[in-house]
Parts: sequence; structure tokens; C-alpha cells
Amino acid sequence: MTLQQLRYAIEIANSGSMNEAAKRLFVSQPSLSNAIKELESELGITIFERTNRGISISAEGMEFLGYARQIIEQTEFMENRYTGKKRSPVYFSVSTQHYAFVVDAFVRLMKERKVSEYNFSLRETQTYEVIEDVRTLRSDLGILYINESNYKVMNKLFSDGNLKFTPLFNTNPHVYVRTGHPLSAKESLILDDILPYPYITFEQGDNNSLHYSEEMLSFTQIEKNIKVTDRATLTNLLLGSDSYTIGTGIMASELNGNGLVTIPYDSNEVFTVGWITHKDRKPSEIMSSYIELLNDLVASSYFDLNQFLL
Repeated sequence: MTLQQLRYAIEIANSGSMNEAAKRLFVSQPSLSNAIKELESELGITIFERTNRGISISAEGMEFLGYARQIIEQTEFMENRYTGKKRSPVYFSVSTQHYAFVVDAFVRLMKERKVSEYNFSLRETQTYEVIEDVRTLRSDLGILYINESNYKVMNKLFSDGNLKFTPLFNTNPHVYVRTGHPLSAKESLILDDILPYPYITFEQGDNNSLHYSEEMLSFTQIEKNIKVTDRATLTNLLLGSDSYTIGTGIMASELNGNGLVTIPYDSNEVFTVGWITHKDRKPSEIMSSYIELLNDLVASSYFDLNQFLL
């Protein structure tokens, strides 16, 4: 196994095509393909699955590429440190449940970090995928919540995946509705208040389970339920109807005034939002900076807990 083979595999994954990767690497497609086959044969794994429609990354390939990127990043850091050689793009990836403050910290990272070249990834996805992305090293960081109802299942998944959970903040559930909603003037809500209205929840796909639910409360009595897959759709539905959803009660200040309000739900349950990382992956400088930004956003007055967006 050589550094060149690792760079080849990373470029194929980034471009999504063997032909495109060959062009970017200035090598012939047969030479690139043979190099990857030799690497797969040496390691005894399949990194890329080949079909008539192209290539895709296998599950074991995802894990391999996570380690490969770490090796290349550290190699390039040493080259830059001792030879003055220009570093290639900085890689950083985050998988998260649907939280606006995660995106806000990402924007700050892009603005504040003086990096000439980078390859960043931000995936808002289903809860199970957040865990899988970090377990397989597809993502450096995963952001989700745990509570009394799901912590046993989640901690088992964290343990099995060699993951570490670090708390970011604690919160109680809040109901999100539009300004002018029949409930918007109330100081707090109970179940009987919200039962007549449609409840919007995030779709969890094949791994649908109460343990993976992004909404901080689940109700068996709800008769009107709308499933969505992204925050934009959820926001539009909230703004255009008498529907509601339940979340952290946090909204970045720059998003205030978008027509949404949040109302505390009468519950003693506490939810801990935090991040997961792989225990075998040493935090990069860029990941440490991002975590600092998350902590700063939560700790500062930048957040108004009386206004929010998921």
C-alpha cells in the first residue's frame, strides 16, 4: 500500500467517477483502475463497487477512506512543515440532525478560517445515518440528541461503533408554530392544546424508530401527522399552516423575524444535544475550531431561547 494509491482512492471518491479522477490525476484510466485493484487485493477488501452505471463506495470502503484521509492529511502536514510544500485541500465533514445552529457554526467556520483550499461536507440526515457516517469515518463529527427514553439504545450504538458522545447543551422541549397560530400567544402548552393540529416530524426511513426520532416528544394520540425530509419543507409548512413541530427552542439571531415562534411544552424531560466522534480518530485542527464555534454559539447571547428554528 502506497501513499499514491491512497491519494488515488480519495480522488475517485471525491469525483465519483474513475474517468473523471483519472483526468484530475493526469493518469490513464486503466492505470488508475489497476492501482485500485492492486490496493483492494492487498487489503482483501472491496473499496469501490463497480456496476454498469458507474462506481459506488462500499461500506468497508467508507471506513477505509476515512483512515486514508487521515494518513494523507498528516503526511501533507509533515511535508508542509518540513519542506514548505503546499498542502492540498483541508477535509472536514459533519453529519447532523436538522439543526440551524449547526449550519450557522459551519458558515462561521468558512468565514473565520483562513484556508486557501478546502473540501467541506455538511449532511443533514436521518439519525441512524448520522451514527453510521461517524462510525465508518465518512464524517468527522455527528450532532444529535439523547434523552432518558433513548439513551440506552443510543449508548449501545455508540459503544458498538467505538464512538464518544460529548454534551453540548441541555434543553426542554419547545413547540414551534407560526406567528398568528391559534396557540402562538400561550406561555406554555400541554398535550390537549396541540392535539387538534398537524404534527410535523422528520422521516427516518428504513430505520424508523422512536429511539431515532428527531422530535423531542412522541405522542400516540396524534391523529394528524406530516412526515418531511428537510428543514426548508418543514419551515414552509409551519409558515403556511396551523401545523407545529417540537424541538430545542433555539434559533440563531439572524433568523429572528422569519415568522416562527417557540412555546415551552409542559414537560420535565431534559434533552442533551451533543456531538459524536470516532474514538480512533484524532481531532483535526479544523474540527477543534468547529467545536469551539459550536460552544461559543451556545454559550453566547447569540441565541435567543424565546425564538428558534430547528
